[in-house]
Amino acid sequence: MSWSMTPIEIALQEARDAAARGEVPVGAVVTDASGTVLARAGNRVEEMHDPTAHAEILALRAAAALRGSPRLPDCTLTVTLEPCPMCAQAASFFRLRRVVFGAYDPKGGGVEHGARIFQASSCHHTPELIGGVREGECTSLLRDFFVVRR
Repeated sequence: MSWSMTPIEIALQEARDAAARGEVPVGAVVTDASGTVLARAGNRVEEMHDPTAHAEILALRAAAALRGSPRLPDCTLTVTLEPCPMCAQAASFFRLRRVVFGAYDPKGGGVEHGARIFQASSCHHTPELIGGVREGECTSLLRDFFVVRR
């Protein structure tokens, strides 16, 4: 019997790897309907000098490239932090089946907080949402990262 990591565990590892690179520790993974990992990424904003290089965007782009399609209707995006408005809108554009996230983001979130993209009348697709998965661990990772920098 083999042990495998859950999507949130993979996302947490990507977040830790991002922190080690000096990036805000956010990690994301895209899985298909069977749970197979299609793509995984951590933030690379500083490395790529690109404010759109969020973990979610990078993972979604890689999964779409792998699939050869701009839509991922049977896929789940799992991320350690509530997606920002940009990433929430991307989840809608990719037509994701589900978005799972760990820590809530009252300041910059775009799902449960802030813009609430999926509740906007201009949103054409709303994925199933599951928030607060391993919230404590995801929140601690972010808090610890910023404590050192302040």
